[in-house]
Amino acid sequence: MHKKTLVLLCCLSLAACANSDKKEEGGSSWWSFGDNDKPAAAAKKAPPKIDHEVTNAWLDEYEPRLKVALSGSKMELERRENVLVVTAPVDSSFNPDRPSMLMPAVLGPFTKVAKILETDKRTGVLILGHADSRGQLDANFKLSEDRAKAVASIFRLSGLQRDRLLLKGVGSDMPRAANDSNAGRALNRRVEIVLTPQKTLVALLATYNQPAPAAAMPVAQVAADQKKKDKAQ
Repeated sequence: MHKKTLVLLCCLSLAACANSDKKEEGGSSWWSFGDNDKPAAAAKKAPPKIDHEVTNAWLDEYEPRLKVALSGSKMELERRENVLVVTAPVDSSFNPDRPSMLMPAVLGPFTKVAKILETDKRTGVLILGHADSRGQLDANFKLSEDRAKAVASIFRLSGLQRDRLLLKGVGSDMPRAANDSNAGRALNRRVEIVLTPQKTLVALLATYNQPAPAAAMPVAQVAADQKKKDKAQ
């Protein structure tokens, strides 16, 4: 294994261990990575208004650059209202024997994304860890948060300042698909990197801070929607 990759893997493992006993009950707090795991103050402030003109200009600038960074990987890039979302499936991104450790194959794409964003102080990054509905609720929250921390470690190692980086484990509260099949559960096990101008990100925190459980779509509907997106591209 390449020496840099080995060093990065060691750092990620140590970061996960160092934070494993600092989680609040329920797994619902925001964390500013690298700030002694204190709840992020931004989530408590009154959100500013979103400047849609500035946000859309940012999205137009960064969307093609992120597509190039993720080319050849199994990650998805989706443009939603006011944000770009990179989705990393757990099954192809994390070690099956060590569920919160990233696979070497995804370190490159994640690092490319982090390098694009690190010097732009306009940009905010929110990392959300998701789990399926199997297992105990507390364990799912912890695992989803640990996975979010593993991805956040790459952004911190790449130089992204902690005042622009937030993370949260949401357990199984925000599914993409129904949890009644293996395919649906696989879609729900993921880490999402939400990217947007920093002021817009702060405005969005209130929405994520009290997530209403989404009505999960059947796997067939998710697949059909993805085909439409592929054809449109």
